[in-house]
Amino acid sequence: MSVSFILCVDNIENMHLKFLFYLVIFYQLSTLSSSTNFGRYDLLANKNDDGITRFFVVGDWGGLPFLPYETPSEVAVAETMGKLGKKLNTSFQLALGDNFYFDGVQSAKDSRFQHTFEHVFSATSLQTPWYVVAGNHDHLGNVSAQIEYGKTSKRWVFPDYFYSFSLWQSDKQKKLIDFVMIDTVILCGGGNLSDWEHTPLEGPKNQYVAEDYWQWIEDQIRQSTAPYLIVSGHYPIYSVAEHGPTKCLIDRLRPLLHQYKATTYLCGHDHNLQHLVDDMNESHLNYFVVGAANFIENSRSHQQDVPPNSLKFFWAGSIVFGGFGLIEVDNTQMNFSFIDRSEKTLYQTSMKPRF
Repeated sequence: MSVSFILCVDNIENMHLKFLFYLVIFYQLSTLSSSTNFGRYDLLANKNDDGITRFFVVGDWGGLPFLPYETPSEVAVAETMGKLGKKLNTSFQLALGDNFYFDGVQSAKDSRFQHTFEHVFSATSLQTPWYVVAGNHDHLGNVSAQIEYGKTSKRWVFPDYFYSFSLWQSDKQKKLIDFVMIDTVILCGGGNLSDWEHTPLEGPKNQYVAEDYWQWIEDQIRQSTAPYLIVSGHYPIYSVAEHGPTKCLIDRLRPLLHQYKATTYLCGHDHNLQHLVDDMNESHLNYFVVGAANFIENSRSHQQDVPPNSLKFFWAGSIVFGGFGLIEVDNTQMNFSFIDRSEKTLYQTSMKPRF
């Protein structure tokens, strides 16, 4: 719009025309503002007859670095997700890190993308977005290569080490869920450790970078306007299993989640399925550990290190079965279910909107 055109409005004597002119400008600006609210990585809920949106949560699914590049549990989980995804018309997946055992990938053209991901999670129903975060095993390789792969993949969404996106209702008028995806290795350290080294985390490799990201995290969750807020990372805040709680996240992330009334924190790292709850300043928070898609570890060695009565569910079933999470959500309720390879619901719990 030229400056001369704007100036000529002042010469319009007919107030009715002037009113119409500003009304058009207001409409154009409001339309532009509305359209920009839909972010680059946002998505719309699938239109299901029952009005419920469904998506999967899977962690620690990263196969093997040698033939056959997969494990029986990973294959079983992928097959079950594919079948269930078709039945339920799922919208997308959250992948919670340790995407490629044991040492990540080296480049965006690494064959592991095909052998461990594309060829395993090959069902038509799973050709929907995969929102990815990195785990400690990914940091043993080249995480930037996983980010780069997202530029050519049709479903691998990994734009940065930290990012956010939203799930919108199908009419694109209101958000249903805000997601904040974080790299817990950058925040807490451990990028040089495998899952079988149970040494304490040494802290972030770069404290200044970590502090910048902590500020980013608070900004994201403070600005959330959706009725549900999900934060996802690799390390657990609380866990009763082999690695146990992550002090760095208890000290820094847990207070923020309670302060801004997040719905849940999702993670992997420990190779089992867990549900824990925690109360702080009249805020109730759910924690789900979803790390049983590749290896299974039946350990409760840190059961005394979590708040009393916080553990609500624990599963470390057959080593060749594996398990994953399913979230079903609408405006009134969010259900989280743990599923095994036979499509059996192992456990289910419900969460209400934040407001």
